[in-house]
Amino acid sequence: MNPKKKESLFLGSLFLAVQCLCMVKGDVHFYDFVLTEENFTRLCSTETMLAVNGSIPGPVLRVHKGDTMYVNVHNQGYYGVTIHWHGVKQPRNPWSDGTNYITQCPIEPGSNFTYEVIFSTEEGTLWWHAHSDWTRVGVHGSLYRGNLKSSLDDDLQSGIDLPHSVAYTINGEPGDLCPCSKETTYRWMVEYGKTYLVRLVNAAVSVDLFFAVAQHNLTVVGTDAHYTKPINTSYIMISPGQTMDILLTTNQSLGHYYIAARQFWSQDVPATLFDSVNATMILQYKGNYTIPSSPTFPRNLPFYKDLRSAITFTNLFKSLANKDYPVNVPLNITTRMFITLSMGGIIFHNLTSTLEAKATSANNISWSNPTTDILLAYYRNISGVYTTDFPDQPPSYFNFTGDDFPYTLTELGTKVKVLNYNEAVEMVFQSTNLVEGAGLHPMHLHGHSFYVVGSGPGIYDNVTDPKSFNLVDPVEVNTFGVPKEGWLAIRFVANNPGVWFWHCHLDRHMTWGMSSVFIVKNGDTTETSIRKPPPQLPLCEASFRLRLENIDGLDQGKENEPTFS
Repeated sequence: MNPKKKESLFLGSLFLAVQCLCMVKGDVHFYDFVLTEENFTRLCSTETMLAVNGSIPGPVLRVHKGDTMYVNVHNQGYYGVTIHWHGVKQPRNPWSDGTNYITQCPIEPGSNFTYEVIFSTEEGTLWWHAHSDWTRVGVHGSLYRGNLKSSLDDDLQSGIDLPHSVAYTINGEPGDLCPCSKETTYRWMVEYGKTYLVRLVNAAVSVDLFFAVAQHNLTVVGTDAHYTKPINTSYIMISPGQTMDILLTTNQSLGHYYIAARQFWSQDVPATLFDSVNATMILQYKGNYTIPSSPTFPRNLPFYKDLRSAITFTNLFKSLANKDYPVNVPLNITTRMFITLSMGGIIFHNLTSTLEAKATSANNISWSNPTTDILLAYYRNISGVYTTDFPDQPPSYFNFTGDDFPYTLTELGTKVKVLNYNEAVEMVFQSTNLVEGAGLHPMHLHGHSFYVVGSGPGIYDNVTDPKSFNLVDPVEVNTFGVPKEGWLAIRFVANNPGVWFWHCHLDRHMTWGMSSVFIVKNGDTTETSIRKPPPQLPLCEASFRLRLENIDGLDQGKENEPTFS
């Protein structure tokens, strides 16, 4: 089925979609991103936000499978920024992954840095976003009151809760159900009888979203730049960081129809304590007809806490698994990890006092960013930046999904896991209900895609649950949700040497520490080893001298030099 047109819909708060359309290889593209502080008026209020090339969302980039693009980022804002190319594997090139203090230090105000973005096997819709604090909110469209950067910094210092959004957007606009928004509601003009490819991205900072089109069915054909078996559905549930390719056929009566999104809230708090605003845009048929007084609203859009609908939709995903798109699930696992994802608390010290603050953790380790980036420290054998003792198991076992255990303090650390090249890895993520914090956790892995081989409610059983694993046609993704009070099993091959972040894509949880790093060691050849660093990497104050020494002579041959035995 050949779509007549393509439409990119950026939900909640989005940056950009990259569409890979065919097998043509080798083209090179050049782009300039200029980051500036701009005034935007939404919900009757004008706020200053960091934007790319003056717009929210930022520009859409189109490339082919196998292409390379160079993006020169000029930071004319007020604070440091990095740009992450979400879902792009970047083979042997972690230097351009764009992860703050993991693969680089921030691009400081008044400076620039050129990313080399290398596309390989990706085919479909990807996106890009800032990966430094919550700066990605400014380059897409989630709406917050006041100065978000200032509010975030203040909340982190005080140890209290982090900022919450007050509305969501579709393509940068909240829609005409929100105050002062009717005139700017995004409208999509369509022709009767056509099939459209909709590229859907959830760029919301910290929420899963339900999505539906009034009186129209949807067919999901891809997610995270991988094709899927077609999913015919009346609604979508999409987590932060996920992308979906969706076919929509305009076969209804000529008229106006709402396309709507609302938050799926999976945590155990009253409905009044979270953002219950519905974001809308209007699908508008071309032709002669009486314009309705109001568009039709989708009756099939699930309500805010509809866990059953969320789970039902999530369980539908499967890979094509045919001769053109085979499945290569690793079967002989060499590394197994069981990761508990929890809420908790942590003790920290500010300038005047000792405070206990909210925290999240993976295996009771709450991630702490170093003062220089881990990739450079690994590449140059700099000690004291991180340790290699991230645990494969939690420190203790208990009734993870129960509600009768005490408040838990986590351990602050910069602990990574080292993997050999071509290691076959199985990770089982277990959601816990510590501090009554059970919820859906969309876990994202940089530099790789992974197969979702199993999931289920309750506590994972390593004897019985693997018997139900799907090793035939599991979906291949880079982001997927761990069920509320349940578990998720994934598998991947560590075949991309470098330093790669993995984390919950709810920025609230990532900021509090639900993340860690894989270091994938070099293989035995140049083609299986990290490339040399690019010139003029952004400077870190703590590693200024080392970065000044980043010259070809110093790095000669080190791209094929093993760092760990």
